[in-house]
Amino acid sequence: MNDLTRLIEERAIERMMYEYSHALDMNQPDRLADLFVDDCEVSYAPNFGATGMEAYKQTLEGIGTFFRATSHHNSNIVIDFTGDGEAEVRSTVLAIHRYTKERPDGILYGQYFDTVVKRDGEWKFQRRELRTTMTTDYHVRSSHPIGRRA
Repeated sequence: MNDLTRLIEERAIERMMYEYSHALDMNQPDRLADLFVDDCEVSYAPNFGATGMEAYKQTLEGIGTFFRATSHHNSNIVIDFTGDGEAEVRSTVLAIHRYTKERPDGILYGQYFDTVVKRDGEWKFQRRELRTTMTTDYHVRSSHPIGRRA
């Protein structure tokens, strides 16, 4: 891959990641699902994830009634191409959740570890795993820890 192609593909992957956050924040579950391949694997926490599109769509049910608003911020995106149409990606996420129930806003600090693939000219998530640094008043009690070296 030449330098120009690499830059173009990196920008396309970054855009897909930003679209994920925007679709989640705007309560657009169909748009979220469009960003994943049919045989996707998603793990947001132990016992909270999905294998396959139908299972993933089930994880999205109720996001409009559970959250009054969310705000997901992505940064520190690092993309390592493993082939012409595949890459490993890691990024940092700060996610703020305002709930419909009377409770404090929940905040998650973490990282995404993704495998993305290019299908029919578009980059999509094949695997997405959320690892958590810490949370404040967050609705999910268990998490995949970041795992720092001692």
